Amino acid sequence: MPDKETPETMESAMLALWHELTGAQMLQAVVDGRVPHGAHHALLGLRLTGAGPGRVQQTWRPPEALANFAGSGVHAGYIAMVLDDACCAAGSSHGERSYPMITLNLDLDFLRAVRPGREYTVSSELVHPGRRRMVANARVTDTDGAVVAQARAGVIPDLDFAARMQEAGAGAGDQA
Repeated sequence: MPDKETPETMESAMLALWHELTGAQMLQAVVDGRVPHGAHHALLGLRLTGAGPGRVQQTWRPPEALANFAGSGVHAGYIAMVLDDACCAAGSSHGERSYPMITLNLDLDFLRAVRPGREYTVSSELVHPGRRRMVANARVTDTDGAVVAQARAGVIPDLDFAARMQEAGAGAGDQA
């Protein structure tokens, strides 16, 4: 647990709750504010707004800093990052515990321009909850419901993170 002078991070909060919450419950804890959003969420202008097993909802308001060199739209790399994050969140929401995901592949379609400062909805769904490899779909929609970008990703749990969580839990149990 961080001390009073060290701000709580997403990782430290997840560590404190990892043995108690399922993947969907952990993501819902982010929505509820019990776990802070990650630093990348602030960079991207991304907020989790809902989570359930195999499904995650986010709101995205890309800041001006994400614009391409002409300033006409959000750089495709940032759109890819948002879609990757959404697919990984869908994978994380499925498990008995919340595991960060490692992306194996990411297939993207950019359909319309994403404009800085406008609000978008990012929805993701786990379509194959395999024991090891999972497949998820994600889409970014504008306020009219039009799909502006979509992705499909293969993801796997980051088992190194899981080992750290289990070791931390074992250490906490030894102190009790």
